Amino acid sequence: MKTLYLFGSAAPPVLEMAAIVEEGQARGWGVCLGLTPTAMRWVGTQVTELERLTGHPVRSQYKSPGEPDVWPQADAILFAPATFNTVNQWALGLTSDFVVGVVAEGIGKGIPIVTMPCVNAAYVQHPQFDRSVDTLRMAGVTVLYGEGGFVPNQPGERRPEGFPWPLALDAVGGILNG
Repeated sequence: MKTLYLFGSAAPPVLEMAAIVEEGQARGWGVCLGLTPTAMRWVGTQVTELERLTGHPVRSQYKSPGEPDVWPQADAILFAPATFNTVNQWALGLTSDFVVGVVAEGIGKGIPIVTMPCVNAAYVQHPQFDRSVDTLRMAGVTVLYGEGGFVPNQPGERRPEGFPWPLALDAVGGILNG
């Protein structure tokens, strides 16, 4: 069984992680779930159920030196939703958050990584965002943003069709099942 690290940051689609874990498992993947500290707080009441679903601890913090790793090695990583803050931290190499540190290191380890931002149209006007997306793409990360990926909505607007999870899962499927 191939192992997918599913990572998310604090955007509304992170509240759908149980269904995404189940979809990944239905596709034949073992799933380990990691969250930014804020996302972990958002899903707080769901953590026990998410750990039951994955069979692994949900992580948002680095382990202490000498502690054994409780997850198997990743065959691929999906980071979705990835917020404005997360995308910029990752591209700049700012790894204070566990999940950002894993994906930053994952680039160097050659782990296939797919990310789909979840940002609004106001945030993407900041010049750093496009630079960050370009940096991640140049580093070999598949960034599902723009045409064929996540298209920003207006601040406070929710899409009736929801977050485009199928695009992200299909992109990872191409890696894990390819």
